[in-house]
Amino acid sequence: MHSVAAESTNIVDWNGASGNAAYARWSDFPISQLSHHGRECCDGARAWLRNMDFAQLNGSDLASGPRWIRKQYEWGPSSWPMHWCEALNSQVIDCGAHAALAQEAFEARGLTAFQAQFVQSYGSNAIAQWRTRWAAADVSDHWLGEGQIYHEGNALLVGGDEVKLWDGSASCWLNPIQTSGYGGLIAVRIVTNGARLAPVRWGDHVVTPDVWQSLPASGASDQI
Repeated sequence: MHSVAAESTNIVDWNGASGNAAYARWSDFPISQLSHHGRECCDGARAWLRNMDFAQLNGSDLASGPRWIRKQYEWGPSSWPMHWCEALNSQVIDCGAHAALAQEAFEARGLTAFQAQFVQSYGSNAIAQWRTRWAAADVSDHWLGEGQIYHEGNALLVGGDEVKLWDGSASCWLNPIQTSGYGGLIAVRIVTNGARLAPVRWGDHVVTPDVWQSLPASGASDQI
């Protein structure tokens, strides 16, 4: 097991030169936050989400992923800023909105969760298709890089010092041993918004909150 100190210094090298370019592009990218009109429209939307999640949970494990959100809302281009009422009245929302809705669901269940930022590896064909789709919707494709994409999800605290990473757009938990290849998670930042959180474990990785850190490629040593 690598040490926290060793892991926390490994925050820039996102797999070579292209990764460093991605770091420069997304290092200060803010986490997506839904806005509130300060009126009943957004209050009602949040209340509906919480009630819907409780109904869909139907006695299941509180720590299960809110998969119903992805069934309710297709993943795709979204314009920002976005309000609560706008998100819940949409048919298509992007990863930032998916993560914001999942965060609300986790918190309504009384769980400790944080929104998280990811960098994942994808092929040029997939990225080209997404770029075309976002352009057709006249929405910024800033999340698309060269062989890598910016993505958002959630970190759910389980136990005292362990997290699971939820990808609401794919409706699944990320696999901590898949840090290379198609869809592999190569960098992560858990955003606490000022909450106190010590370094946590994700599989065999130790993740320091509020800093970007790259993850060693699958099968590689964590020690640097």
